[in-house]
Amino acid sequence: MIIGSCSIELHLPESLSLKDKRQIIKSVKERIRNKFNVSVAEVDGNDLWQRAVLGVGIVANDQKFANQVLTQVVEQVKRERRVVLLDYHLEIY
Repeated sequence: MIIGSCSIELHLPESLSLKDKRQIIKSVKERIRNKFNVSVAEVDGNDLWQRAVLGVGIVANDQKFANQVLTQVVEQVKRERRVVLLDYHLEIY
């Protein structure tokens, strides 16, 4: 069993309140979940209006597949118009 995780740090320049942030993050998480069938959660920066850290996880039977899916998730986040990708970190166990 292979477990892949990815931590994605985001800046949300359009967010002017926590309500705005929740709406943007919810939309991003739903798109990732629906397109890639992975687990996604906001794992840090909960009290900050314009910052968020998303945690993405996948369980697979092939290390190459897990890495490929997480890389595609990062590319999808880069294309999101309402967020700016600041940093990310991939780990495969």
